[in-house]
Amino acid sequence: MKTLDQYLSDAEQAHGHLCAGQVLGVRLAMLGLEKLGIEDPRGKDRKRLVTFVEIDRCATDAIAVVTGCRLGKRALKFRDWGKLAATFVDVETGKAVRIAARESSKALAREMHPEIESKNQQQMLAYREMSEQDLFDVQPVKVDLQPEDFPGFKGERVVCERCGEGINFKREIRRDGRALCRGCAGENYFTPA
Repeated sequence: MKTLDQYLSDAEQAHGHLCAGQVLGVRLAMLGLEKLGIEDPRGKDRKRLVTFVEIDRCATDAIAVVTGCRLGKRALKFRDWGKLAATFVDVETGKAVRIAARESSKALAREMHPEIESKNQQQMLAYREMSEQDLFDVQPVKVDLQPEDFPGFKGERVVCERCGEGINFKREIRRDGRALCRGCAGENYFTPA
């Protein structure tokens, strides 16, 4: 694994800037890998890891940089819960850990560096210095991954019986004996213009 500073440099390059969320994301991912015993997530261990992120903010990009998990590789899973948290799953052992940023770390950052006026700069420095215990809540968890959730899964492709679009990875909805995509089943995030 790389050092914190090396990962922060990589995260800044990938995300376009360095901020407190990037520092939290890098540290969170490094801790997750450590807890699972994954030493080389981009090399020899690259197929062992699935990561669930719970927020679509800066930290998620940093987590992806450290873990090598990507949506396109089916190794990064997004759950829109609005929490700065991630769950790391070792698909070989089944071991999983959920790590969440502690809300109290913001107040602690203010206490540690009252001389810094900018909240972001204050947090960036403090988040580098804080102990893992002050920054994160760590919880061993169990995640039941289905075969279609694993990276590299090759499965049947179904065609929606209403719109005719293809559906991968067993994401269809069965209703009244028909295979429907989520949109045709009423789960659209858009409406036709």
